[in-house]
Amino acid sequence: MPSFRCSSVNVAVLTALSLSSTSPVFAAQTSAETDKKSTDSVQEVITVQGSQVDIGGVYQGGQVARTGRAGLLGNMDMMDTPFSSTNYTADLIRDQQAKSVADVMLNDPTVRVARGFGNFQELYMIRGFNVYSDDMTLNGVYGILPRQFVAAQMMERVEVFRGANTFLNGAAPGGSAVGGLINIVPKRAGSEPLTRVTAGIQSGGQAYSSLDWSRRYGDAAQDGLRVGLTLRDGDDGVDDQNTQLGSLTVGWDHQGDQWRLSADLGYQDHHIDQPRPSVTPLTSAPSLPNANDNYAQNWTYTDEKQLFGVVRGEYDFTDATTAWLAVGGRHGSEHNLSANPTADSQGNLTAYKFENKREDNILSSDAGVRHRFVTGPVTHTAVLSGSVFYSRSKNATEYSNWGAPESLGSLRDYQQITQPPTDAAISASYGDLDEPSLTQRNLNLGLSAADTLAMLDDAVKVTVGARLQRIDQKSYSYTSSDMTSSYAQNAVTPFMGVVYQPTLDWSLYANYAEALQPGKVAPQSNSGAAVTNAGEVFSPLRSQQYEVGAKYDNGAYGGAISLFQINKNTYLYDEQNRFNDNGEQRNRGIELTGFGQVFEQLNILGGVTFIDGELHKTQNGVNDGHTAIGVPDVTAKLNLEWLVPAVSGLSVNGRAIYTSSQYIDMANEHQLPSWTRFDMGVRYTMQVNNQLLTLNARVENIADKDYWASTGGYPGSNYLVQGAPRTFMLSASYDF
Repeated sequence: MPSFRCSSVNVAVLTALSLSSTSPVFAAQTSAETDKKSTDSVQEVITVQGSQVDIGGVYQGGQVARTGRAGLLGNMDMMDTPFSSTNYTADLIRDQQAKSVADVMLNDPTVRVARGFGNFQELYMIRGFNVYSDDMTLNGVYGILPRQFVAAQMMERVEVFRGANTFLNGAAPGGSAVGGLINIVPKRAGSEPLTRVTAGIQSGGQAYSSLDWSRRYGDAAQDGLRVGLTLRDGDDGVDDQNTQLGSLTVGWDHQGDQWRLSADLGYQDHHIDQPRPSVTPLTSAPSLPNANDNYAQNWTYTDEKQLFGVVRGEYDFTDATTAWLAVGGRHGSEHNLSANPTADSQGNLTAYKFENKREDNILSSDAGVRHRFVTGPVTHTAVLSGSVFYSRSKNATEYSNWGAPESLGSLRDYQQITQPPTDAAISASYGDLDEPSLTQRNLNLGLSAADTLAMLDDAVKVTVGARLQRIDQKSYSYTSSDMTSSYAQNAVTPFMGVVYQPTLDWSLYANYAEALQPGKVAPQSNSGAAVTNAGEVFSPLRSQQYEVGAKYDNGAYGGAISLFQINKNTYLYDEQNRFNDNGEQRNRGIELTGFGQVFEQLNILGGVTFIDGELHKTQNGVNDGHTAIGVPDVTAKLNLEWLVPAVSGLSVNGRAIYTSSQYIDMANEHQLPSWTRFDMGVRYTMQVNNQLLTLNARVENIADKDYWASTGGYPGSNYLVQGAPRTFMLSASYDF
């Protein structure tokens, strides 16, 4: 088992505070402790509207929650929101033996899992646009989750918000989240004591163990403590790829008559030796090697250590007025040594050694006040909210060439090469790897105001608002403290949403929303030619979204259909070699999602997404009308769980994932073929000494299919990521 390497991390003190409305709900905070296997009684429906701390109940089947975070509007029931979202529970995460956010997203038909550029960062694509893992939120706060990989042990909910959301959450500090956002809700102590020990093993011999412990204290059980520990070590299904993970999280909460407070602290140490790299195609996609083949150099690795925390609370001044405040922070360090190959159509490879170190220190917060009042037949819920995000990043990188290109062999016959000495064959060096220097300083400020008007006995709800956003970025030389560029711009993003509920079961909605990304400064040259407007500072890139949809909820199961269009500006050069932001990518789509218990013994989860990701206003119009890189026309996922009636405690589940073909170049001359993957699991729960024992077996990619899972994942890139091989997983959990 891996050991915690906490001594290598400079411990930062992370504190905070927070304040918003409604009554405390202990049972609703821990869907992981609900007995979703029982179908003899209907689960209590608890709705928490607007709270920044409390969360609501779950649908029958226990896989999806009824409520989710809507930024400054707090937690809201799915039927009351003018947008689309799905909120996955800890039950689903545990039942599928998910290791990270990416494993949970394999259930969402609107999300595709990809990889960050040049490293092994998990990356998610919602509505055809990137969401970087460091642009996720923890309990609604940006930038404080581990940057490349978030272990599943700490998650009570994984909430997927679809669509542009700068008004609700602020501009994503990493510059992504145009098509949606992912929020992580940490675990809380439930109403009953819990001590759960889990041990497991998977293909390749990788073993893991975890502890999940919680208790409530006080005369009214108003204080809760939850501790999670995860250890993972060993090879997985990819040859010679070894993962070590250590994760420790502590969550505390207090539920008072007028105020609620929660605090979370976590540490994660994630290390992979010989991680299978992404492949950059020179022209067409090379033929696939076997799913378990590893074409990584045996001296490559990625290492990440993160210390993070957040405190959030809310206080009721009156029955009508509530305030909240949240503060969080993260100290992270990374060290990557890679040799990501470039392949021609025959699979022949070239590569170079790339090494980088990075350190991040981040403080992030949001605060606000909400007030309810009535004017005639209209009930108002007015919100005023502000947010601050501040980060300092240190970086150093080094590139080294070695050997003749042909000495690397091919994807099917990969050759190992001696690692070049640190001081040999350096083709480019930026900064000192032994002591990275400050290279980036970011400050994002936001101020939002909103009013939700409810009328006609709450059948119609109209939300209007706007956010004033300031993005301030400074870049510094790798070798000195000199500032190399400075950027500071303001922008206002409006929002309007309408919800109409003709019946309790149906809800119709529409919205207009925008997303902001940091602007750029026009460069000095373009391929050696002087840029005519060099140094011009551009306003933040603005993306516009138009969306309509309908939702259905009968208490046991639900679903939604959404139609959307997002216009995203991009940068290009005109005929006079002038740098401008007149380019455009337009993604139009239809999303269908469904979840819940459709029959007494059958749970369903999944749906389908159709997207037309079309390029407009490209460089000299050459690629106008073409499909954007890495945006498939169709993505479909279906997860079925059958509770076997003849054997109490036994359930069988299966999942199918389909992705249509993806273009790997803007000219649309080359593409990846479509692929389909099948997964299956069996779970058996029994009583041993009056305690719960759960045995869980699962196999993913049953057919051991060879496939390129994704291309792109980073603007302007087209690297390929191969899908994982057949993977067996077996675990046992015992509740004391």
